[in-house]
Amino acid sequence: MAVSFHRRSILAAAVVGAMTTPAYAQEAGSASLTDMFTEGKASFNFRYRYEFVDQDGFSKDAKASTLRSRLTFASAQYKGLSFLTEFDDVTAIGSDNYNSTANGNTEYPVVADPEGTEVNQVWAKYASGGASGTYGRQRILHGSQRFIGGVAWRQNEQTYDGFRAMYKNDALTLDYAYVYNINRLFGPDDGPVQPANHHGENHFARGDWKIGDGHTLTGFYYGIDIDFDEDYAAGKTVGNSSDTYGVEYAGSFGPVGLKAAWATQSDAGDSPLDYDADYYMVEGAFGFSGLKATAGYEVLGGDNGVGFKTPYATLHKFQGWADLFLITPGDGIEDIYVSLAGKIGPVKVAGTYHDFSAEDSSADYGSEIDLVGTYVLNKNWNFQLKYASFSSDSDAYADTDKVWMTVNFKI
Repeated sequence: MAVSFHRRSILAAAVVGAMTTPAYAQEAGSASLTDMFTEGKASFNFRYRYEFVDQDGFSKDAKASTLRSRLTFASAQYKGLSFLTEFDDVTAIGSDNYNSTANGNTEYPVVADPEGTEVNQVWAKYASGGASGTYGRQRILHGSQRFIGGVAWRQNEQTYDGFRAMYKNDALTLDYAYVYNINRLFGPDDGPVQPANHHGENHFARGDWKIGDGHTLTGFYYGIDIDFDEDYAAGKTVGNSSDTYGVEYAGSFGPVGLKAAWATQSDAGDSPLDYDADYYMVEGAFGFSGLKATAGYEVLGGDNGVGFKTPYATLHKFQGWADLFLITPGDGIEDIYVSLAGKIGPVKVAGTYHDFSAEDSSADYGSEIDLVGTYVLNKNWNFQLKYASFSSDSDAYADTDKVWMTVNFKI
């Protein structure tokens, strides 16, 4: 299986070593460069998943049995310097009766977990006081990951090649990243319908300001400028170039939590599109008797037949786990949702109901029910069973049922 890696990240690795997220770096400094290695930490993670998909329009059901194996080494810190290397392998266990987007099995519904081996993260970080700089292949997770995330739900994680600078004090967090390549979940190799990488000139800027106890105001800018790739349609690459500006608020009032966000987006770079679209959401949550109830309203607008774009979001977290709306419809989308979460004995459980409709017309897209149960046996083992059922009277969206069984082991 091929190993995919950008040449500039290889240069960074050769100079300073290889890396992942700041959470791995030890707080206490090492006495020498040698101690960076001897006091570092190696870890292993194995995630097995069985995913079943029954979708109208396909004569066969998808049955994907995959294993992701991950090896990570995180150094200790020496005079502010630390590094991490991380390798992932995704392997199909048994027959591949699913469309991974790369295996050519188009008679089955999509389960976007292509096989392959790659460097998932490799970075070097220097930190001093509240400031830090990280160069290499790394995770970038902004807020709820509605715009910039890692798509960690899929077996092949999305990571970013570039430089990230951060500054943090008690009231303010500033975060800027220049990214020249996005390692997408469809990799490590280019597939027949999806590129493994998005090369380009991207700027991610975010500032979080604690305006009071339990209240945070955030401003952000995401400038996405993707290079043209002659092997793929513009909608897979350069057509996702955009400028997005927005604000978020998150706060709590006793047992009540409140979130709200607004953003505006327009085409940018060499995008062949011409549009201006808005995004907004409001969500309230209330905790009582060991339960948490949540209700929300989220809208991604459309203009000139183009929907608001979030190509680097962790999309599985939003608009239903059946993943019918990974690309925003041209008429936009409104999502009204309610959920309830709690515990049954040692098992964490949650259920969510979504109602989907068009933002710019009267079209009814459908509804969805999502259920999940998670059991943590100990620090090494956890298990999850998850279900999604989408139904619609519209010919544009197929009735879909999905079931996942996941076993996670780490040492």
